[in-house]
Amino acid sequence: MFDSSKVFLGIAPIGWCNDDMPDLGAENTFKQIISEMALAGFTGCEIGNKYPSDPAVLKKALDLRGMRIASRWYSSFILTRPIEEETASFNKELDFLEAVGANRINVSEQSYSIQGKLDTPILTGAKKYVMNDEEWDRFCKGLNVLGEIAAKRGFKLCFHHHMGTVVQSAEETDRMMANTDADKVFLCYDTGHFTFAGEDPLAMLKKYADRVGHVHLKDMRLPVVDEAAKNGWSFLDAVRNGAFTVPGDGNVDFDPIFELLSKAGYEGWLLVEAEQDPAKADPLEYAMMGRKYIKEHTGL
Repeated sequence: MFDSSKVFLGIAPIGWCNDDMPDLGAENTFKQIISEMALAGFTGCEIGNKYPSDPAVLKKALDLRGMRIASRWYSSFILTRPIEEETASFNKELDFLEAVGANRINVSEQSYSIQGKLDTPILTGAKKYVMNDEEWDRFCKGLNVLGEIAAKRGFKLCFHHHMGTVVQSAEETDRMMANTDADKVFLCYDTGHFTFAGEDPLAMLKKYADRVGHVHLKDMRLPVVDEAAKNGWSFLDAVRNGAFTVPGDGNVDFDPIFELLSKAGYEGWLLVEAEQDPAKADPLEYAMMGRKYIKEHTGL
């Protein structure tokens, strides 16, 4: 299905430690995290709050375990800070990623985001911010600027649609994709966030398979999503209560997604990103579960 010389398997540390809720997995060390990732059969990862800030130290630890950095989350603030500050911050992130040998960066616009607000319901009650036409223009032009910087440095900017942000829905994703340059701005396609938002992840992939630059494989427990809506939970409440899980443990149908990515000639990372409470979902056990499912369904 996939060419193993062009498609690689990684996992995010968010199953072991959580950047938005540092108490989750506070007991897990950096070396334990990456050792368990390698033990589960993954060859790449993203970056979490336990990781060394020195790229040389990080790269050495990963090299010892046959691991490498696939990408990294980057919080942009295109709407709320000058583009000069944004580009300086962006270039600094690319410096780090370049030093560890990565060539992808996942950008999420965090201006007015409610994803990290513990007291703000994600599906009911208070609504997330919606951009006006002027803001859409500024946002898309800013993404093109960052995308051009990334391309000139050998990177793909992969935009991460995300619950609670200005690009959450299918409609918002469509508008962002339509108004950015196809050779500068790619999609960080996330099965879980489209599902959480009430969208069809396969339908979205059919639209943008040729612009997917990075893939987050995230399964969803839809009964928990229903509880989040009924009880007015925040995004982080939903995470704590187990809305997300590894592929094969929830309600997302991955087989047609794998098939479509393969037919589209996707090259890059398939990266398991399933934030859970490590006290409830043992990270190594779930990493191994996800890895087994991917092998059984893709051959990788």
